[in-house]
Amino acid sequence: MVRKSMDSGGIDPAMDPALARLGLLDDADIDLADAALACAGADRPGSDLSPLKARIAGLAGRLLAQSSGITASAERAALLVALLSGEEGLGGDTEDYDNPANADLAMVFERRRGLPVTLSLLYAAIARRVGWTAQVLGLPGHVVMALGGDGDRIVLDPFDHGRTLDADGIGELVDRALGGHVTPEREHLRPLSNREVLVRLLSNQATRARRRGETGRALVLAERMTALAPRLTGLWWERARLEQLAGDSVSARASLVAMLDTTRDPRTRTRIADALQALARSNS
Repeated sequence: MVRKSMDSGGIDPAMDPALARLGLLDDADIDLADAALACAGADRPGSDLSPLKARIAGLAGRLLAQSSGITASAERAALLVALLSGEEGLGGDTEDYDNPANADLAMVFERRRGLPVTLSLLYAAIARRVGWTAQVLGLPGHVVMALGGDGDRIVLDPFDHGRTLDADGIGELVDRALGGHVTPEREHLRPLSNREVLVRLLSNQATRARRRGETGRALVLAERMTALAPRLTGLWWERARLEQLAGDSVSARASLVAMLDTTRDPRTRTRIADALQALARSNS
């Protein structure tokens, strides 16, 4: 069993340097494509991701060249979809949805298939690089993206080859996730922060790892999520739970202590204190 320690900021010194650096950035300064590649690179120590970075930069350059003078979101959306779905052939993996490669941006380029979150973040990242307003929307069970602002916003489903979604289309996706007829609410269309997008990307992988009984892999992903989003309280709880399952009570305690720094909610702090006491009793 490997014991881990964290510094006073809750950063694991053994964490992949690229992910650790992302955790220190302001959310607005995170480039989603670069960050997703950093997540993919964490599973490939020493690999050279520069060709993929150049490829993404090239896609943005092509889009910029094609969109000169175009300001309407609908026309911009058509160009973006033509580039990524049409020319690049990127779309959702409907045949092998749970394949971990679908949440790995490097593999998405190789296989031309991905999850809704992987494809949506790529669409948004490239649109932002040409100066467009782009957001990733966290619909229940299905991430989509939006171009433009109020009054001129176009919602696209990159998993469905960039299909434009109207209110009915959004409702269908929400219905599919929640069951029954559900009217989409404002919360369903809330733009995700960049950190929330990356956590959703990694949590997809972590969920599948847990289903396969791969606690070690799930813990690695939990460590990466807390590195990327150290202020998200719930991530530390899950990390501590997995560390305890792995028999590493020292790291579990460190995670709970780090969690205390993220919240002033009395009930949550009481829950953490109870967990710390339980850990202490189990070790006595």
